[in-house]
Amino acid sequence: MNVKSILDFKGRSVATIAAEASLADAAHMLAEKLIGAIVVTGPGYSVAGILSERDIVRAVSKHGAGALDRTVGTTMTTKVITCGENELIGQVMESMTSGKFRHLPVVENSRLVGIISIGDVVKWRLAEIESEHNALKDYIMNS
Repeated sequence: MNVKSILDFKGRSVATIAAEASLADAAHMLAEKLIGAIVVTGPGYSVAGILSERDIVRAVSKHGAGALDRTVGTTMTTKVITCGENELIGQVMESMTSGKFRHLPVVENSRLVGIISIGDVVKWRLAEIESEHNALKDYIMNS
């Protein structure tokens, strides 16, 4: 299975924010949408960065409550690892695990087309394993 399978099932909607927005605005958006990260977009819906709850916590720890007045651009991760729709789920799992991140923007032709989380990947993989289990069970019972 590939990333496209997950996006076709869950949808391609992505919460985005501008680098000029405040961390307070980003925190509000994360809380409102019940998500853990938001993609910072640039020209042509390109990925300029990503901001996670962890990034905000680190900024507040370092700069105090005044950090919430800082811009997203001062805190976001700029070296964003992305994937394409044709990337296999196993590759994505390995990348997320080794890189210790939970959100992966999906990019095609330099344009953001979706995002997947480790939760999406695990859910998809568990469904795949259950399907394989049921197929084997049916095969054994009908042999």
